Amino acid sequence: MRFSLFVHMERWDEQTTHREQFENLAELALMAEAGGFATVWVGEHHAMEYTIAPSPMPVLAYLAAKTSTIRLGAGTIIAPFWNPIRAAGETALLDVISNGRMEVGIARGAYQIEFDRLAPGLKATDGGKHLRELVPAVRALWQGDYAHDGEIWQFPTSTSVPKPVQQPTPPMWVAARDPASHDFAVEQGCNVMVTPLMKGDEEVADLKRKFDTAVANHPQVDQPEIMVLRHTYVHSPDDPEGWRPAAAAISRFYRTFDAWFGNKTAPVNGFLEPSPEAKFADRPEFELDSLHRTAMIGTPEEIAARLKEYEAMGIDEFSYWTDNSMTHEEKKESLARFISDVVPLFS
Repeated sequence: MRFSLFVHMERWDEQTTHREQFENLAELALMAEAGGFATVWVGEHHAMEYTIAPSPMPVLAYLAAKTSTIRLGAGTIIAPFWNPIRAAGETALLDVISNGRMEVGIARGAYQIEFDRLAPGLKATDGGKHLRELVPAVRALWQGDYAHDGEIWQFPTSTSVPKPVQQPTPPMWVAARDPASHDFAVEQGCNVMVTPLMKGDEEVADLKRKFDTAVANHPQVDQPEIMVLRHTYVHSPDDPEGWRPAAAAISRFYRTFDAWFGNKTAPVNGFLEPSPEAKFADRPEFELDSLHRTAMIGTPEEIAARLKEYEAMGIDEFSYWTDNSMTHEEKKESLARFISDVVPLFS
């Protein structure tokens, strides 16, 4: 099982500048490359300070110039916000800039608050039809002339300019949860990225079963891969309470996610306060003890043991999700421990 880093600029107040946040992201990405990580993933989100990622492309292009081995993942672009010609051309250009290190993940989108601003009138829950139309169109454009007459997009014969370095196409990933999305991804020859969010490792096993079912349903397709994305924090074995600050920080992250996802309050200059803890009094998954068990929080030994279980399940890639509302120094310390004490056990 290989490792990747999932990272965004993450700003919780105005005490740090956006430039400082960008430098922090780049530092973590360079640490990941030096530590043997296979890929760095940057996603797409709009007008929200706690996940600053209006486009993964310029960030990954910058990292392409600063790195030499780590692969560069757009994970994920939000299908309803992209025209297929633009998606094909921009991702192919990143592949050229990086000399064949680009990977692209595609998702339907999650936050209605983003759809209200970028695709007014479209429900976030309806974004799947855009994903299903975008994936084959992008792949066709990468390979040559292609005209499209779909439900959402229509365009005469066109092609991706430039063409990607990787042939016949770069790797494509689909963010999947339900059986239908797993089946679509595998049928299209795409890899699958999943996140169990606040659920335990039984959810990882269930997502893997859905993936395996989709693979069995399409024996004609070359074996795709599956990646699990999880909030990760490694604390010192000398501090038995070292998990607690991480669990509290991840709780804050998810309470902020809840505020944005709920779409009940207007953000102020890109900020929304986390939903209050009292709202989750009857939600045990928000309790710190629960997050200690579900998020990938622990000593190097504890984390390695859980990851060995993922490896035994057949998980191909574990993505170390570093967004968690902790300070940059705390993130660096955790990542350094993961690199020095966990990664060598999987070499």
